[in-house]
Amino acid sequence: MSTSLPSIPAKRYFTIGEVAELCGVKPHVLRYWEQEFTQLRPMKRRGNRRYYQHHEVLMIRRIRDLLYDQGFTISGARNRLQDGPAIEEDFAVGGSELAPPEVAVTAPLLHGAAVSMAGAGLDAESIRKELREIRELLSEG
Repeated sequence: MSTSLPSIPAKRYFTIGEVAELCGVKPHVLRYWEQEFTQLRPMKRRGNRRYYQHHEVLMIRRIRDLLYDQGFTISGARNRLQDGPAIEEDFAVGGSELAPPEVAVTAPLLHGAAVSMAGAGLDAESIRKELREIRELLSEG
């Protein structure tokens, strides 16, 4: 992402103000995006107060990246999200920061072991290739 976003704290629920700060957008933008993206459905409590979960914060960061950094339209971003996550982009080394930086991304290898991609010395193309193989295995099963 073009701007560095703060890491996401280990909490179960986030208020709209907290999410706005974590994702670098205004609360009214989040409310608008709820109307445009069916994937965003925060829990509502007393007085229609919104409470977002961790996966929704990640989704908002993804939407923000598509709209602000990659230049997608709302319709294009919606289509991109409906096609499924772009694994190569989401986990590319030096790519968009969708997960807290202190969390090492791990992926199962074909032999059943796991490797930490953060700091393992793998280049971006090797990681992309491995993720494609994993995606093919998952789609077969």
